[in-house]
Amino acid sequence: MSDVYAQPAAAAQPVTTGDLSQYTTLRLGGPAGRIVTATSTEEIVARVREAGEEILLLAGGSNVVIGDVGFPGTVVLVRSRGLRVLAEDEQTVTVRVEAGEPWDDLVAATVQNGWSGLECLSGIPGSTGATPIQNVGAYGQEVAETITGVQVYDRVAGAVGRVAAVDCGFAYRSSIFKYSERWVVLSVDFRLARSPLSGPVRYAELARALDVEVGDRVPLAQARATVLRLRAGKGMVLDPADPDTRSVGSFFTNPVLDGAGYELLRQRAAEVGEPPAWPGAGDVVKVSAAWLIDKAGFGKGHPGPEGVAISSKHTLALTNPTGAASTQALITLARDIRDTVHARFGVTLHPEPVLINCTL
Repeated sequence: MSDVYAQPAAAAQPVTTGDLSQYTTLRLGGPAGRIVTATSTEEIVARVREAGEEILLLAGGSNVVIGDVGFPGTVVLVRSRGLRVLAEDEQTVTVRVEAGEPWDDLVAATVQNGWSGLECLSGIPGSTGATPIQNVGAYGQEVAETITGVQVYDRVAGAVGRVAAVDCGFAYRSSIFKYSERWVVLSVDFRLARSPLSGPVRYAELARALDVEVGDRVPLAQARATVLRLRAGKGMVLDPADPDTRSVGSFFTNPVLDGAGYELLRQRAAEVGEPPAWPGAGDVVKVSAAWLIDKAGFGKGHPGPEGVAISSKHTLALTNPTGAASTQALITLARDIRDTVHARFGVTLHPEPVLINCTL
């Protein structure tokens, strides 16, 4: 194994208390019972073992909505860092990345090193350890395509182990790790191609922005820069100067319907147009949640209580632009959107972030 960049030496970390809003991109969340920091794999395991049953792990805080009551147990801030090469040959390189490594730092490093496979996932906030949990994807790439295994602490067995990719249960924005308290992600292994070019561009919007055909390849740096520009235009790249980025990104997943369900949607939507859709494996169709939200009357900038709002740049993002709202206000807006979309189109929207001590 060789270090591409190494994890810093761990130091003793104090136990604190405080408002969890400072650890989430939404800037929402009530108080914690106690907050501890873990800067290495060993510390993560130790902190989890010490904490007992009531525990919440937070890294980037970009895919979580924490209720106003906060979390009464122990919050472990995952701050492990580092990337090392496990194996390499002329065509591929396999790297192990610590759970707390900021995701976009990793993507930038892969592009710089000429490793292809993550470039279209540029600009996504959060940590590397969070990516297998919801099978992060964007612009035609998903992490499931490059992950070979996930190192975990199994709280049931009380042991550290490795879950091979085939056993991770990867699906659209899901895995065995999501909504499970059993597994604590410690690090993630990725197998990437040695290539100066991106993978085939699959996403039509990205292909148009690159001025190439779907299926073409472009230089890695060009793919990354274009994705960053597209995401920034939607308020999906964290920017302290942009209040639209005080969000969890897409709040709802795109609904996946069977053939009959999609035909019913088309009938109910006939007056407003053809729902954008993408066929999946078997008799399923993925439809655009953003389109459903917009056609149900919730356009960009739509206001909610206490200053929360739909992003002025993207209808899928719910924002806390002033940083002064409550989680309940955000949930109220999300519930109104979900219920109105269902009443209008008969389709139920499901939240993408994990909800902690709050319900939709």
